[in-house]
Amino acid sequence: MPSHYQLSTIRHRLCFRQPAGTSRGTYTTRDTWYVTVFSHGRWGVGECSPLPRLSCDALPGYERILAATCRRTEKAGCIDVEALRPYPSILFGLETAFRHLDTGSFRLWDTPFSRGEAGIPINRLVWMAGYEDMLRQVEDKLREGFRCIKLKIGAIDFEDELSLLRHIRRRFSPGEAELRLDANGAFEPAQAMEKLFRLSEFGIHSIEQPIRAGQWDEMARLADQSPIPVALDEELIGCNRREDKQRLLEAVRPQYIILKPSLHGGISGCLEWIEEARLRRTGWWITSALESNVGLNAIAQWCATLGNPLPQGLGTGGLFTNNPPLPLHPDPPGLWWKESQPPLWENGWAGQVTTSGATARPRTIRLRQDKVVQSALATCRVLGLKAGDRALLCMPLQYIGAIMMVARTIVAGLRLTVCRPSGHPLKETSGRFRFAAMLPLQVYNSLATPTERKRLGQIDILLIGGGGIDPDLERELQGFPGAIYSTYAMTETLSHVGLRRINGPEATQYYCPLPGVSLTLAEDGALVVNAPFATESPLRTNDMAELLPDGRFRILGRKDNVINSGGIKIQAETLEEKLRPFMPAATFAITSQPDPRLGEAVVLLVQQAGHTTQQVEEAIAAARLSPYERPRHVRQVTAIPLAGNGKINRAACKALCLTTP
Repeated sequence: MPSHYQLSTIRHRLCFRQPAGTSRGTYTTRDTWYVTVFSHGRWGVGECSPLPRLSCDALPGYERILAATCRRTEKAGCIDVEALRPYPSILFGLETAFRHLDTGSFRLWDTPFSRGEAGIPINRLVWMAGYEDMLRQVEDKLREGFRCIKLKIGAIDFEDELSLLRHIRRRFSPGEAELRLDANGAFEPAQAMEKLFRLSEFGIHSIEQPIRAGQWDEMARLADQSPIPVALDEELIGCNRREDKQRLLEAVRPQYIILKPSLHGGISGCLEWIEEARLRRTGWWITSALESNVGLNAIAQWCATLGNPLPQGLGTGGLFTNNPPLPLHPDPPGLWWKESQPPLWENGWAGQVTTSGATARPRTIRLRQDKVVQSALATCRVLGLKAGDRALLCMPLQYIGAIMMVARTIVAGLRLTVCRPSGHPLKETSGRFRFAAMLPLQVYNSLATPTERKRLGQIDILLIGGGGIDPDLERELQGFPGAIYSTYAMTETLSHVGLRRINGPEATQYYCPLPGVSLTLAEDGALVVNAPFATESPLRTNDMAELLPDGRFRILGRKDNVINSGGIKIQAETLEEKLRPFMPAATFAITSQPDPRLGEAVVLLVQQAGHTTQQVEEAIAAARLSPYERPRHVRQVTAIPLAGNGKINRAACKALCLTTP
């Protein structure tokens, strides 16, 4: 009987707020994979997060192994725990994805923690850095109210580390601040005991991995003679069979073991460690392995079922700038589940996104999960996408186009390849793609390079959105073998509501609305979109349109003041506000002119009685504009056109910049 599960993976690069230093190096980014399982209209997500240079499964072919595991799991209809013992991060991701699928909620277990009634005591981590930086980190965390501090040591001078501990103990006694140390194997065995005795002067709770893993005899000696209790974590990596775990604990006899599901066998493997530790009266606690909030939530939810009163290592949710929003809140002295905002993908919401400003000023809107799913299904049905089709995501995840690519992956079971967003998305990809979506600038750049041009021709279905398509670009794509579409889309309609074929014999200037979408024209000729699967009510746009009796439509022009440069929407008024403090005496306006590469180029019109050319250039530099905001052209004009109400006449400005050299 065939399995009813569909699995897919999404690669995501997490960015640290500040460099995370360890004795093994410094992390500024790290890659993680979200594995999604879909079945009978429900879905679950887990996180597979191997740590480079540390995890036993951080292998060069990790993504291929993960994809093959997903295919085997689909076929079997269950997780093969025994086969995945060598791949703990994959096992953990699958375990928690299926748990999420079964519960239908990010409350993976029903506990006082998941109900928001109790917190989990946690330690706060101080990263390796210079003396002053580490001291500041410690003081900040103690000032916040946390009373268990974990310090990474081994990267700066040992005497400086002793000085740091001495400073802490002058202000906080062991009863006021519990100190845990993590050496990450930084000590040499010959000097380790001496260092441990010197560290013991400061009332240290425990020290993790004082020497490198794999030296069981030396570690056993330290665990037996050290004045500071020894805790093992890296030593446990690679001990995947139960008999290996028993052998290690018998040989070393540590005072504590520290368990990370992504490193130490997933949840099932960590439960084996706990059972063996309890038999030997070895203490233990749970920590994260620098996962995003998806993995951290799963670890915290599971940890809350174990009844361990020690502070846990679960305070890592604030490490990243692009962490998925889940209601995990460090509140001294613990971690709490507080639903101050709807969690990602749950309770009817699929997150939030900022509109482009194409129909109004930019604003943040929440996305309803049911609407996102319906919109994704509509596209998949129209394009004939099915489970196993290979798709490419090459846009930033904060944009609606990228969010909908992920949603289509989930509802249709696509095999999603994610590449770093750039102007050359096909530079590092290989093989054929059934489906991809790109910005006009990405397509333009791909055509300019022979290798990328060839790969562009290997995409069966290509959607081009996020900006107007230049007629020259359209003509160049005419002979490509795949089906290439221009999309009529906006954030408010959850990506596109209409498609226009731009190549082959079916090429047309008219968009065909998706099934279920109806269109009308307002009195002024503006297009009104009624898409029940995406919006609650009809949406009036700022696009002037021609509407045919059969529902097809052609866009004649825009009414708004948005400049679309290379797929990036720039609000003219906002850019003027950024420049105004640096050009207080000048009369000026932001407008645009057509550009064959970018679609539209930003133009700065400056009244001649205002600043000199040098002053204008200095003002632009001082405003620190993004590359897309920076004016491509500066025009000196006699006067800035004004409307009767005294406001800038935008249409006249566009016309003027075309006639001004």
